Amino acid sequence: MSPPAQPGVPGGRGSKVPPARKLLCMCSLSLCLTYLCYSLMGGTGPGALRSPAALSGTAAPRSPAALPGTAVPGAPRSPAALPGTAAPRSPASPPGSSSAPAPSAAPTRASNSSREGAAGAWLRTPLAPGEVITAQSGAFERDPQESSTTDEELSRAGSPGSRGGGGSTTPDYGEKRLPQALIIGVKKGGTRALLEAIRAHPDVRAVGTEPHFFDRNYEKGLEWYRNVMPKTLDGQITMEKTPSYFVTNEAPRRIHSMAKDTKLIVVVRNPVTRAISDYTQTLSKKPEIPTFEVLAFKNRTLGLIDASWSAIRIGIYALHLENWLQYFPLSQILFVSGERLITDPAGEMAKVQDFLGLKRIVTEKHFYFNKTKGFPCLKKPEDSSAPRCLGKSKGRTHPKIDPDVIHRLRKFYKPFNVMFYQMTGQDFQWEQEESDK
Repeated sequence: MSPPAQPGVPGGRGSKVPPARKLLCMCSLSLCLTYLCYSLMGGTGPGALRSPAALSGTAAPRSPAALPGTAVPGAPRSPAALPGTAAPRSPASPPGSSSAPAPSAAPTRASNSSREGAAGAWLRTPLAPGEVITAQSGAFERDPQESSTTDEELSRAGSPGSRGGGGSTTPDYGEKRLPQALIIGVKKGGTRALLEAIRAHPDVRAVGTEPHFFDRNYEKGLEWYRNVMPKTLDGQITMEKTPSYFVTNEAPRRIHSMAKDTKLIVVVRNPVTRAISDYTQTLSKKPEIPTFEVLAFKNRTLGLIDASWSAIRIGIYALHLENWLQYFPLSQILFVSGERLITDPAGEMAKVQDFLGLKRIVTEKHFYFNKTKGFPCLKKPEDSSAPRCLGKSKGRTHPKIDPDVIHRLRKFYKPFNVMFYQMTGQDFQWEQEESDK
């Protein structure tokens, strides 16, 4: 049985239509009608009404029902379904878990047709039917997250003597516990910087690798998850970070099933800058992919943003947050500014330590600003050793993006940003930041 509605919690089960979803559906309808009219008038873009089989180099599409993990568009969906994840493996609670809410029906996804040109080779992550901005969607595939953690790495992370937090190795004494706090997102928001900073606290032990338990490894069970964690003493907090949790439909229910009092931390960043950073990371691994401008639009002439592309979709924070608020109150979720984590790391870390109920030990003495990389590095205030900076994969130079594309993305995100501010009670001032540039 699903958790009951939480009075006073925005986006709870008591709401008939979540406001963020209503706004996105209205945008979808308006843009789809525009796109359809353009097609009927003989448009030559990818939305023109032509037989899919007539497209050069493309095969006739299969029936949606024949595609693995997809369903016919318009199929019933769970009210909690949000854009962002493939169908879950097994919705059942993992072995060793306590009595948990009955799993809701798995969201369905539909892949409708192939994309023309170079962009067709770049696979995307879909939105649910009715949540896409445009009429068509490409073939879909989950994008790799910030780090791809292997079973071998997780095994090493959970073994005695592995580094589990702070500045030393995990002791052979203590007990392995399920985490009491999670950094759940967002990708390219600053989650690694936050994790490294909080690990400097002596009362925090955190696994360095991303377990991906609540999205990819859930069927392995809670005992497997517990064994991945470092050993802790009484009074210490066990933590982990996996940025993809924030956009995983099943994650809130699964985490609530593990422990309903789990504290959640979300690092958010200007969604336009975050999308470009996301693309930059992928470009460094796959230099053959199309340009950012090609991937960001379904039809650039009409200004139709492709919200099925994960780099764009992740930044619609209000939509994802609605899913979490069905299981957790705002009081259990801390939103950290990715921008202020760079400009004022000590200030943001003070909020994090207060949220976790920790003494403020990580202060300005722990940070040194590296002008070359453009963000703070950690140092030990008690000695003169060199500051420890994040790896070379952080702080990459972004490619130059057409200013018109940036402007269109800002307009696209603005209503969702405003809604996110209202839901969280925090103004991250991303619009002000953009007007100052």
